[in-house]
Amino acid sequence: MATPMMEELSKSSVLDPLKGLLLTYFMPESCYDEFFLNFNFLDVPCLKIVLSKGLGIGIILGSVMVKLPQILKLMGAKSAEGLSFNSVLLELLAITGTMTYCIANSFPFSAWGEALFLMLQTVAIGFLIMHYGGNTVKGVLFLGVYFGLVALLLSPVTPMSVVMAMQASNMPAIIIGRLIQVVTNYGNGHTGQLSAITVFLLFAGSLARIFTSIQETGDSLMALTYVISSSCNGLIAAQLLYYWNSSSTLKKKME
Repeated sequence: MATPMMEELSKSSVLDPLKGLLLTYFMPESCYDEFFLNFNFLDVPCLKIVLSKGLGIGIILGSVMVKLPQILKLMGAKSAEGLSFNSVLLELLAITGTMTYCIANSFPFSAWGEALFLMLQTVAIGFLIMHYGGNTVKGVLFLGVYFGLVALLLSPVTPMSVVMAMQASNMPAIIIGRLIQVVTNYGNGHTGQLSAITVFLLFAGSLARIFTSIQETGDSLMALTYVISSSCNGLIAAQLLYYWNSSSTLKKKME
């Protein structure tokens, strides 16, 4: 006859392969015990942690490809019509500020990891805008200068006050950058080569980040940044829907 101790040992051995994965990425040991030893699946604090971690990992995985549709659309059309380089530059400033701020504060990767992948893809879009605008040499120079600045910001030479100032500047950078794109869309009467998939994924990701930043970092500045980002992304998403027929007609003319 199995004793309670033997049953617990058997249960632990079955869950051991899964335990390491769960503790590394999704929950602290106290929550693991609450869920899998006490079978209390309605523990609210632990549910919030798991939801936040899960959303964070989902956002990071999604960010690996979130701007890929935009990059492929530019390369397929061999045109960057409708995209503003200044808007991309300001978006890059905001992404870089968030990434360096989180690294400097040792926030968990699940709270900011998508910034790394969004940064790489945004840099690629910036280069393609310059390349298809006939400024390939300037595009290469842009890449060199940008990555040099990132290396400097992540080095011990840069004081924390500079990193905090960059994060604080994110809000105006996001607002101005998105408004430039909004005005460009309005002036053109269409959204050009702007990718609907990319815009809607960015909107959904920034909404989810409001919750994860509050849960995982407790940083009000981070949360406010994502609230503003969500509002601005939502405005561009609304324009995409409004100009949907105009952009489709433009695409047919170009073909």
